[in-house]
Amino acid sequence: MTPSAADPVDRLDPVILHHVVNTLGWPDLRPLQRAAINPVMDGEDAVLLAPTAGGKTEAACLPILSAMSVQGWTGTSVLYLCPLKALLNNLVTRVDGYAQWLGRRAALWHGDTKESQRQRIRTDRPDILLTTPESLEAMLIGVKTDHAHLLGGVRAIIVDEVHAFAGDDRGWHLLAVMERLQRVTGHPIQRIGLSATVGNPHHLLTWLQGSGVGRREGRVVEPELSALPATPSAQLPADDSASPPPGEIELDYVGSLTNAAKVIAALHRGEKRLIFCESRRQVEELGAALRARDVTVFLSHASLSADERARSEQAFAEARDCVIVATSTLELGIDVGDLDRVVQIDTPSTVASFLQRVGRTGRRAGHTRNCLFLATHNDTLLQAAALLLLWGRGWVEPVIAPPEPRHLVAQQLLAVTLQEHRLGNHVWPEQWNGLSPFDRSAAPILRHLAEEGFLDTDEGMLFIGLEAERRFGRRHFIELTASFTAPPQFTVLSGRAEIGRMDPSVLTEERLGPRRLLLAGRSWQVTFIDWRRKRVFVEPVEGGGIAKWSGGTVVGLSYELTRAMRDVLLGTDPRVSLTRRAEACLQDWRDERAQDLVHPGGTLIARRGNDVRWWTWAGYRANATLGATLSSIADPVQRPTDCYLRLREDLTPGMWRTALDAVQSGPVLDASQAGQPALVLPDVDQRAVRGLKFSAALPQRLAVATLSARLADFDGARAALAEPKRFWNAK
Repeated sequence: MTPSAADPVDRLDPVILHHVVNTLGWPDLRPLQRAAINPVMDGEDAVLLAPTAGGKTEAACLPILSAMSVQGWTGTSVLYLCPLKALLNNLVTRVDGYAQWLGRRAALWHGDTKESQRQRIRTDRPDILLTTPESLEAMLIGVKTDHAHLLGGVRAIIVDEVHAFAGDDRGWHLLAVMERLQRVTGHPIQRIGLSATVGNPHHLLTWLQGSGVGRREGRVVEPELSALPATPSAQLPADDSASPPPGEIELDYVGSLTNAAKVIAALHRGEKRLIFCESRRQVEELGAALRARDVTVFLSHASLSADERARSEQAFAEARDCVIVATSTLELGIDVGDLDRVVQIDTPSTVASFLQRVGRTGRRAGHTRNCLFLATHNDTLLQAAALLLLWGRGWVEPVIAPPEPRHLVAQQLLAVTLQEHRLGNHVWPEQWNGLSPFDRSAAPILRHLAEEGFLDTDEGMLFIGLEAERRFGRRHFIELTASFTAPPQFTVLSGRAEIGRMDPSVLTEERLGPRRLLLAGRSWQVTFIDWRRKRVFVEPVEGGGIAKWSGGTVVGLSYELTRAMRDVLLGTDPRVSLTRRAEACLQDWRDERAQDLVHPGGTLIARRGNDVRWWTWAGYRANATLGATLSSIADPVQRPTDCYLRLREDLTPGMWRTALDAVQSGPVLDASQAGQPALVLPDVDQRAVRGLKFSAALPQRLAVATLSARLADFDGARAALAEPKRFWNAK
């Protein structure tokens, strides 16, 4: 490495440069790593963008360590935050190795860290602390940690896989905790996000900066990527003439998970294959089917114990002729060694997920990125073809934070009161530096917390109340540090070894014969159930096990992906390799079914007997919005779907026109929507409110309003309403 006088590499500490060349054996830094040096060392906020395995960790760590050395930072001055404990476990040795080049040290703190290790961190502060936002908040509110001593010197926060935070409620929680930490330090904290490809990187940077927008310099660093402008909802790239991105991508239709196991067992023997499934149940069933075919197989998903996952991932990393079957737990940057192939069962729901997964391959010289899709149903084949169509057009989803996180505002008000022990009832917004929605707009939520006993008031001060202790006070308020609700699960043990966790319905549903579970790809017979402690004791058996977990919140497909499915039905193929089986199945869709579902001139309102469906191809959330808006003609007994809206069986064209006229002339939600259709927020099932973490700390009307806002897609609904509609009597 021979930097020129103007080369930013000159700014790196000479010891780091020495080790880059002589320890890592790198002849040069990658473009991202070079481009990140100046903004990171100058203290700017930044989002560093690169594909999986693009060197993002080094792009952040090498200049931040150099800044630490040049500026003489002491104590714990850098936090490295990740969304997954497994990712932290994977990173800590590497980050600590870089720190030790300069006589510095990194340490790990998360939910699995032993108390003895935590105590060492409290007394001998590491220079870099790798943790999760939940553990960071636990440090702020915990009685064992002097958070001002441990965290008061933090100068910079590195947020790995920042896009994984920003798209859900963990992102709101992350922002709020970072603002509170900044209050503890008494000075601005540099924020550095590491991300894979997203459709709106500048929006992601603004989101990450929080209250610092306009006060601190910020920059998106993406030298290895062409700029991908954010594509507004309901507007899709339509150009299919451009060359698709490089890579060996193949789409096959196999018809069942059993057939998928046959294909995987027969193909690519001697190679290391990573197989992604879309559910834990699929992982277990495919793992068992592959094991029955004498394939060396390992499993990874969130309901396996940490030890079981670690054993699988380590064994897979060291083996050659084998497969590992996983959910999205291995989608992020966890290192499982050199991969030969990625296989996708059915399809992920986003292009961004696909990019993460295909990016696990092609890392060795002479190898290209590859992915084999094996669709087990004709519906998932259509969805996979649509996703690959969007990918070929260069489109990636924008990352958007969920709207109106009132439940997390309630959580933060309780958490910061616990942290400070008492809080002034007029100055509390200062804890988040004016960041919306944790500002004075949260006053109605604060009043509700006080009225319901979650907070007590005395002489202008707020204290934790008895109701907060009753609902969230177990184990030192650990429930307050998680921003999502996890369904109850039973721990499965074989002797003293924990295998994982299973849905309790498997233990209660009626079944003939012995009760058997499928977990870690093996069958287990239940020998004893400890209902009070939620433990299940098992012993291994040959076959017959059942895997089952409760589903999460139904999100459905996006407007863009569902529209691409329509394009496929109208005859557009993705520019990837299609097997003859996939071609035949897609042609069956087009020949036998498409005339009832799609038309190139607009959307179809198709009647088959008494069943009337409006095939909007607008996505789950847009259809939920349309169902609420057109309540006079929508079938009241239905749930939203991705592709259609069911209408009243007595619908006539006249009734349709009357309903549309009412929407066009009705009152809009706010003045900014003047001249637009009068759309209505979707209805919310009251049972869904219970799945919203901390909803108990909200007035019922605000909890319902939060879920309604998150279920709506006004842009997609408007686009569907604006299209021509055709009535069709199906045979």
